[in-house]
Amino acid sequence: MAFRLPAIMKTTAARLSALYLLLFTLCAILLVFYMTSLSATMLTEQTMETINEEVQGLGQAYQRGGLPLLVRTIERRARQPGANLYLIADSNGRILAGNVQSLEPGVLQNEGWTDRPFAYQRFGDNSAERKSADASTSGGTAAEIAPRHDAIAVVLRLPNQMIVLVGRDLSEPERFREVVQRALMAALGMMGLGALLIWYFVGRRALKHIDSVSDASRRIMGGDLSGRLPVTGAGDEFDRLSENLNTMLERIADLNEGLKQVSDNIAHDLKTPLTRLRNRAEAALSSRSTSDEYRAALESTIAESDQLIRTFNAILMISRLEAGYSSEAVAKVDLVAIVQDVAELYEPVAEESGVELEAPVTGSLVIDGNRELIGQALSNIVDNAIKYSLDAADKPAVRVTLEKIGNEVRLRVVDNGPGIPDDVDRERATERFVRLEKSRSQPGSGLGLSLTKAVMKFHHGHLELASADPGLSVTMSFPQREIGK
Repeated sequence: MAFRLPAIMKTTAARLSALYLLLFTLCAILLVFYMTSLSATMLTEQTMETINEEVQGLGQAYQRGGLPLLVRTIERRARQPGANLYLIADSNGRILAGNVQSLEPGVLQNEGWTDRPFAYQRFGDNSAERKSADASTSGGTAAEIAPRHDAIAVVLRLPNQMIVLVGRDLSEPERFREVVQRALMAALGMMGLGALLIWYFVGRRALKHIDSVSDASRRIMGGDLSGRLPVTGAGDEFDRLSENLNTMLERIADLNEGLKQVSDNIAHDLKTPLTRLRNRAEAALSSRSTSDEYRAALESTIAESDQLIRTFNAILMISRLEAGYSSEAVAKVDLVAIVQDVAELYEPVAEESGVELEAPVTGSLVIDGNRELIGQALSNIVDNAIKYSLDAADKPAVRVTLEKIGNEVRLRVVDNGPGIPDDVDRERATERFVRLEKSRSQPGSGLGLSLTKAVMKFHHGHLELASADPGLSVTMSFPQREIGK
């Protein structure tokens, strides 16, 4: 992928990086000026303190020995190497002693601190030979090529109108300020270059990731529903977005697979009852039957049609619940009351079939749920348990229990029938239209456990099938929260 600056600038990460880089540059420039100014101010103050100390020393010498001792002290200090300036001049400004050869005009006219740095020349800065050589070589004058120094000083006037100047050269503070400025500018340049390189590589990486996501999206839109968006493992916002979109794609794939299975199952499992309806109607029309026979045929057709309607309603309910959409209201419901109602409803059926139905639940266990959906799911499980417990080796029995374990409420239905010994068959039993009974002698459509699984998913719970040895244990686990939360 070729690097394209305009394409990178279209990414939010690159724009934020550019904004941060600009802000960082402005702050760094301000820091350079601030540090340079601060260092210059500190050095100037230190220089002025040094000059004041020199002035105090000269003042003490003048008090002890008058003008002769002051002149000797200045000449002695002037001969010492260093950055200090010493000068004695007459009232007209003519230099009499010191280590200064010439001054910028006007420096000695005002008493006190000089209002700004001034230029001066030391002895030996422009010898005659150097002036003539430099002038002949460059064609300039001696004043133009003479070395120039800057200094600050304090000017004092003695009682006899003689002038004393004590100052200090500013070469060292200037060099220090330049060193600080160069160091800060170099640091700024290196940080700016590093920021640009980071911006380049981060922006390029972000653009490559976006391009890979776009390519994967185009393949998916082209029909490859098994494709997924790339995840680099960096854990950044791109990975989190890709993971969420991949979860969504997996959900869509599951729904499409469920739709395909429903279509296949409808075509396979509903073909037989529809064929029976047609054959029964055709037989009734082709035979010379009595009114009672016609009535019986119609009643059988109506019963078969009701079963088909119930099957389609169950399919519709499962699809709506699995898709996460349902108009069913959720409220506080008491599972104990639901268990007692279902047990009371199926008690006559169990008694008629010779099955012992037990539901020893008391008290109250409240959850957030839909009473009708939970009641329908429990009815499906109890109905299956009663039907399949008839093949039990001992007396057929179905037991419904309810218990709270931690933050879960577990509603369990156990029978002592043949059960489902195979783990794979127990997993398949919750799929649509799956009937493990090979003979299909028991009534049903194979949607009971599938509907129960969808109801549990709607309630953010889970359905578990396990062997009761003998029999089958079906557990509905509901998450429980306190009322009002």
